[in-house]
Amino acid sequence: MAFVTKEELKTVAYSYQVSEITEADDDIVLQAIATGVEEVKAYLATAKQQYDIAAIFAATGNDRNALILQYTKIVALWHLLILCNVDIIYEHVKDRYDRGINFLKMINKGESAIDLPVKDADGDGEGDGKPFRFGSRKKFIHQ
Repeated sequence: MAFVTKEELKTVAYSYQVSEITEADDDIVLQAIATGVEEVKAYLATAKQQYDIAAIFAATGNDRNALILQYTKIVALWHLLILCNVDIIYEHVKDRYDRGINFLKMINKGESAIDLPVKDADGDGEGDGKPFRFGSRKKFIHQ
């Protein structure tokens, strides 16, 4: 199952609107959803906190983070609106998109916390998520 389905877009746009914009072509809807998912992934992948992107977007049903799910749907809708503005108030969608992107930027900069799985350097889901560390040992003095 995909992280977001066409049917789930009904929480951000009416079904008839999506159908009119895409001329009932599901491939266009799926492409917009895929683009939206990739855009949200890009913000989370470059965040100061290293999130486990694979785990976040592999989640299904109620296991998905509701906020990330909602913003992903909004971003997907934004990519659908590139085609046309049929009976959708453009400014409302743009405002919601801008709010979503601003929130993702806050997560990216570490200015906002969100309950998402973090990535470990070893890949086991535990740890501080830093890929490596560098430095030197304390100076050894012979006495």
